[in-house]
Amino acid sequence: MTNDHQPLLIRPTRRQFLKLAASTTLSSTLLSGCGWTLAEVQESSETACGRTVADVKPKTKVQESSKVLYIYTWANYTDRDLLDRFRAETGIKVVADVFDSNEVMLARLQAGGGSAYSIIYPSDYMVQKMVDLCLLRELDHSQLAGLQGLIPQFQNPGYDGGNRHSVPLSWGTTGLIYNSQKLKEAPQDWSYLWESQQPQLSELKRITLLNDVREVMGTGLKMLGYSYNSTNQKQVQQAYEKLAQLKPRVASFTSDAWRPQMLSGDLLIAMCFSSDASEIMEENENLQYVLPKSGSSLWTDTLAIPITAPNIEGAYAWINFMLQPDVAAQICERLSFATPNQLAINQLPEKVRNNQSLFPPDSSLKLCESIAPIGKMEEIYDEYWTKLLII
Repeated sequence: MTNDHQPLLIRPTRRQFLKLAASTTLSSTLLSGCGWTLAEVQESSETACGRTVADVKPKTKVQESSKVLYIYTWANYTDRDLLDRFRAETGIKVVADVFDSNEVMLARLQAGGGSAYSIIYPSDYMVQKMVDLCLLRELDHSQLAGLQGLIPQFQNPGYDGGNRHSVPLSWGTTGLIYNSQKLKEAPQDWSYLWESQQPQLSELKRITLLNDVREVMGTGLKMLGYSYNSTNQKQVQQAYEKLAQLKPRVASFTSDAWRPQMLSGDLLIAMCFSSDASEIMEENENLQYVLPKSGSSLWTDTLAIPITAPNIEGAYAWINFMLQPDVAAQICERLSFATPNQLAINQLPEKVRNNQSLFPPDSSLKLCESIAPIGKMEEIYDEYWTKLLII
């Protein structure tokens, strides 16, 4: 397991340490040992990004079967019940492999070890990046049923206009979870982390921040009134300096280990993702989630078909299955991820629909931003992130 205190080349994001049941997973070793490489392709008449689309030629006959679908997903985005229902409805067996960050997923596909997958789950900014790299197929909307059931803003998202290459599956925000019994003064914004004079926070390391460069640097940028996606080097430097002032109060940078610490009372406040907050709040009524009033990140996870997908028919079947309102509603209720499917929302119990941690009001989302690619500025962010971790 990676040490949360050390600089990471590939940083963990939400859902990092959650495990999928062994019966639903396929190890990376098995997939990489199938003899699939991006170089083993056959030209077709389709084009994408001005290039010829490559059709994968698997060496093993079993993976040519339209009755098996390999997917590459976040660790807790599927379970046995979901896979069994899909197989019952379509006759297709799904084998799921999992990743813990968008960067891991991208690296695997670029290295050639991901050519077995017909469905992947990139986040919003990664969709943009993969489209630029010509790694995603353009979707044939005539083969999709249910897009019209999406909330309007998700029918034409900024990261993928018209859902040309992806279909939104879930969304959420980044904010603060805190112990309302121990912190009498509730946080309202990011500035609380710096300004609160409560002895519990100012004298002891009772705060954690995510182990995620864009989220943490984004916090500093937002606190100063800048964009989460600033490409102004001076602004990024100011954000680092602000975060360096906060560092003495920070117990650790972790995307998941805060959960048991928050439940035990060792932590008083943690930067986290709304889905994780919603799940853990069910275990302790004193825990509350707040979306900072100055704004935060608004993330979306999607379904997409890689350019090298071997089972296109099965991929469309999976997307259509996940677009079914009752399926989307069950995923939302069971896994605590907000669904972008309005028809699914209509089927949710009132308690879930009114959960503002999952579904914050529009007024709270106005100042939120989706994390976007920042090009060469990534190197600047990484430089300051490394300095922040080691000071």
